[in-house]
Formats: sequence, C-alpha cells, structure tokens
Amino acid sequence: MQNSIKKVFGNIVAIFVVLILFLLIIPLSPGILDLLFLANITISLIILMITMHIKEALDFSIFPSMLLITTLFRLGLNVSSTRLILTKEGQAGKIIETFGSFVLQGNIVVGTIIFIIIVLVQFIVIAKGAERVAEVAARFTLDAMPGKQMAIDADLSSGLITEDEARLRRHKVQKESDFYGAMDGATKIVKGDAIMSIIITLINFIAGSIIGSAQMGKSFSEVLKIYSIATIGDGLVSQIPSLLISTATGMIVTRSVSEGSLNEDVNRQFMAQPKVLMLAGFIMSLFLLIPGSPKLQTGVIAGALFYLGYSTKKRMEKPVYEDMDETSELIPDDLTEEEYYKNIENIYSLINVEPIEMEFGYSLIPLIDESRGGNLINRIVLFRRQYAQDMGFVIPSIRLRDDANLNPNQYVIKLKGEEIAKGEVLVDYYLALEPSQATGEIDGIDTIEPAYGIPSKWITYDAREKAELYGYTVVDPLSVIVMHLSETVKKYAHEILTRSEMIQLIENSKKYYPDLVQELIPNIVSYGDFQALLCNLLKEGIPIKDMETIMETVLNANGSSNDVDRLTEQVRIALKRTITRKFCDNGQLRVLTMDADLERTILTSMNKTEQGVYLTLNPDIMQSIISQISNEISKFRDLAQTPIILTSGVIRLYFYRFIEQFYPNICVLSFNEITSNVQIQSVGNITL
Repeated sequence: MQNSIKKVFGNIVAIFVVLILFLLIIPLSPGILDLLFLANITISLIILMITMHIKEALDFSIFPSMLLITTLFRLGLNVSSTRLILTKEGQAGKIIETFGSFVLQGNIVVGTIIFIIIVLVQFIVIAKGAERVAEVAARFTLDAMPGKQMAIDADLSSGLITEDEARLRRHKVQKESDFYGAMDGATKIVKGDAIMSIIITLINFIAGSIIGSAQMGKSFSEVLKIYSIATIGDGLVSQIPSLLISTATGMIVTRSVSEGSLNEDVNRQFMAQPKVLMLAGFIMSLFLLIPGSPKLQTGVIAGALFYLGYSTKKRMEKPVYEDMDETSELIPDDLTEEEYYKNIENIYSLINVEPIEMEFGYSLIPLIDESRGGNLINRIVLFRRQYAQDMGFVIPSIRLRDDANLNPNQYVIKLKGEEIAKGEVLVDYYLALEPSQATGEIDGIDTIEPAYGIPSKWITYDAREKAELYGYTVVDPLSVIVMHLSETVKKYAHEILTRSEMIQLIENSKKYYPDLVQELIPNIVSYGDFQALLCNLLKEGIPIKDMETIMETVLNANGSSNDVDRLTEQVRIALKRTITRKFCDNGQLRVLTMDADLERTILTSMNKTEQGVYLTLNPDIMQSIISQISNEISKFRDLAQTPIILTSGVIRLYFYRFIEQFYPNICVLSFNEITSNVQIQSVGNITL
C-alpha cells in the first residue's frame, strides 16, 4: 500500500496534467470548480513568492514547464466555467459570483472598466514586457557563453577553482543558456494566455446574452445583470492567477545573479544610499507648502524617509573594523586607546609582523565588510582551502585592514610588513581582459590587470554583455583582488613557509606515518635543511602534498642528506607523476628545448664554491640565451600556457637559477621529471 502511494506521488505531475486535459471534456459541479479555482490562485501565489526569494534564475529552473502546466490548468478551468455559465444561467460557483459582485459593486459600467484595465495591464505591460526581456536575455546569454567559458578557464588556471568546480560552472552556464532559451518560448504562452482570456470573456458575455434572450426569453436588463456578474467574475478568477504568473515570469527573466534574494537586495541597495533617502524626504516635505495637500500623510512619509536616511548614514559612518580575520585583537569597549596601551604587554602587539596582510583604501571596504555584502573573507577562505588541497601547504591567516593613507581605490599586499604587490580597482565597474583577437571595440578606462599584466579596460555593468560578445573576459572587482592575492601568495609561498609552519606540517605527518618522521627528523636531516628542501619545491610551484614520498626519498638518499640541492632534485624525480600532471595538457607537454652544444657549454661552465654551484657563462652567450627565450615566450601566450624549458637533469637547477632573475615565471623541467606516457612537443629550440 505504502509503495503504491509513493508511486502515485512520484508521478503526481503526470497525473495532474492528464486531469487537466479531462477538465476540457468532463463537466464539473460548481463546488469542485470553486476548489480548483482556489487551488489555481494558491499555486500562482506560491510561484510568485518563489521567484522573489531565489538568488538566481536557475534556482527555479523548472519555471518554463510550470508556466506551461499552470496555463493549461487555467484554460481548462476557463472551459469548465464557460460550460457552467452558459448552461446554468450564470451559476458557476461561489468564487465567480463573489469576485463578480465585489468588482461591479452594483455598477456594471465601472466594474467592466476596472476589469478591462486589469486585462490590458496584464497583456500590454507585463506579458509584452516579459516576452521582450526573455527574448533579449536568451540572445545575450547565448552570445556570452564563449566569454563565460574563458572566465571559467582563467579561474581554473589561476587556482581559484578546482576541476570539479569548473565542470559544475560550465554545466551551470549550459543550463543558464537552456533556461533562457526555454523562457523565450514560454513567454509566448503568457501572451497567448492573456489573449485567450479576453476571447473567453467576450464569448461568455455575448453567448450568454444570446442564450438568455433567445432561449430563455429574459429581458435585456435581466440578462445583463446575470451574465455581467458571471463573465467578469470568471474573467477575474482567471486573470488574478494569470497576473501573478505573468509577474513571476517578468521577475525571473529580469533577475540578475546576486548574493541574495530580491528582498535582501532591495533592502541592502536602498539602505546603501542614505543621502538619497534624506533628499527624497526633503522633497516630500515641500509638498506641505502646497495648499490643500494632505498634511498628515505627507508629513509621515517625509519623516520616515528622513529617519531612515539619517540612521543609515550614522551606521555607515561608524568604523566597521580595524582588522579583520580570526586572529584580530581589538581594544575592549570599556577602555580608551590610551588606557589600553598603558599596559606595556599590550604594546608588544604593535611590533609583531604579520606573515601576510592586505591594506585597502576606504572605497574598497564594501568588498570586505560582510555587513555590507562584502565577500572577500569567504573568497580568501576558499582560496586557502584550494591551495592546501593542491600544494599541501596551509597559507597562514591573512590580516585585512583599512589604511587612510592609500588612495580610495587602492590595495596593498604585504609580506612580513613589507609591500610586495599593489593594485587599484573600481568598485562600480567590471574589468574586461583584452583577448588576443577581439571582434570589436568597447569603451572603457584603460588599465593593466594586476595579476598577469594583461591589457584591460574598466567597463560599466551595462557594457558587460557586449564585452563578452566581443571575446573579452569580464571579471568583477572582487575577483580581480582575489586573483592578484592568489598569484602573489603562490609566487612568495617559499618565503611564507616559515620554521613554525614547517613544524606544523611535520606534526601533521606524524599522525599518518609516525615511524617515518621519527627516523628522518632530526636524525637524518635537520629541521633547517628539510625546510630549505620544501621551500625549493614551493618556489618552483611543485606541490609538497605527498609528504610521505618526499620523506622516503630523503631517507633513501645515499650520502646526500646534507646537500639540499641534490636532495631537491631527487625529490623532484620521485614526484614526477605530480609534476607531469601539473604541467601537462591532455597528455601533451609543449616545451622549449635546448641544443646539445648549449647544454655542454653550460655544463662546462659550472663552478663549485663553498657557497654552492654557479654558472660562469660568457656574457655573449648569456645575452643570446635571454634574447632567444624572450622571442619564444610569445608562443606560449598564444597557447595560454606557462612557458616551460626542458633540459637535462644535470644542469636543470642551475640553469633555472640563472634564468629566473630575468624570467621568474618560466618553469624549467628535466627529462627525468616527466613520465614516459607523455607526448613532448617542442615549440622552439634554444641554441648557442
């Protein structure tokens, strides 16, 4: 029995659609019709409420299908009510009679005019508007798909998202395109429903009048009284849910992607403009000077606007924060700043140097402050999690603070108290990254993207769709900051890995392979050498997640435990699968190769001193190498790939140290670090 009930509820939509079709054929009693009319209004109201509470259109992706079902349901009820009106002398249930009597109020002319206005508003304003918006949204969504795909690829390559997250976002882009395509067709149903309602209303009135006069012999006044109530009541009972659904249609196709529901967005964005509220209150107060104006009502509205504006302004002027992260130490509310620092122990907090910190101009505070809708802290948390999963190293807490000395739109990234990167963003604009071959020009403020140095333009929100259509990758200001921060952290990760951070990694490893850790550290290798080894790997972007393999390789290194450079190269070879996965693309590795004569020249120029091994190349040869690399790098820009140079294992490390001072973003790999199943494709060759 229970299974049967589950099967029925599992197919409730299919059963409902079949029952709707029967409404067109089977006569219904007035009582059942009243129940179905109430159900229709309830369903329409629920759909409208859902569209107001969703954050984006895809949260209600079944809406096009629901639009078709509700329209079919409404038309089925129209047919049933028409049958009763024409056969029962206008007696089609209490709902129709109540609505008709309420609107008419004893005046047929006024009631009819009100009904016509409702129908025209539904048809001309809402249905036509929703149809046009859906058509434009469908076209622009389809045109913007390539740009959105490029943005996803950019986030994936920068490490902001994982492959699984990229796959989900690509699926979302496809669903969004399908949804707006379906909505483009579904809005035609709304328009057709409005037209059909008008036709059914005319049929009810004209046919009812003919039947009442010709078949029943009633007078014109009797016919008018009976069928006007029934016709207008039936029309209203149909138009009210139709109006709700049409409103929901217009609302969902005009809904832009945001962080909250419509209610939350309206409240946040209206309250973000206190001066506007106060100005509106002042203008409304001027109406009090007009003779005969309603003083009480005008005063209440003006006073309410003044109060809302003033209270919001005071709240916004209040300092939001000094520091923002989980380690922030704030001065207690019951102490002044002078009293707090009378305790000498509190002064020591001022001389501590933060591992990583970001300072912002005051215009960027809304991007950080969660009470104003800022999402930077959450984005940093996501980046820290993703970086830990990819690299095996947990980035320490990043201290966020405002700085009145900075330009309003400027931010600075500091490492141990010293500036290492900075940038500027325009909060109310979007950054459009110029593609290699743009299909059109857009207007905007020229700039340089801070993370990768790509020529870009700051554009308005309205120009976003056009930019994506022309092939630009459009990024919001918050993503610009997060991307710059992530790339900076990756670049300086080897400096962020301090002794304390390294010890935490070792302590974490003890949980999983304690015997290995106990045997290795500090008996075979010291804490300092092991830290230097991990820093060498991080400096070249090699993950240290596989700590077991790293430790076993160091443990098995025959007599080279004191030579960190040799240990590093042996560990890299042991991590060849990781290195191959990180730098390969679909089983292919596109690289710059080195001529055999050049490699021999470099090998013979290696000199060992007490400080280590250094290259003593001829200046002309050095200049030739640098010039060739500069010419070949452009090929990798077209491939959207990090430049890679492939060398022999003997010279790899020393060639990297030589070249990194000129091209810090170049990756140098050896043949020993690539698995055998990879197809190596040379895009250029460096010669003597």
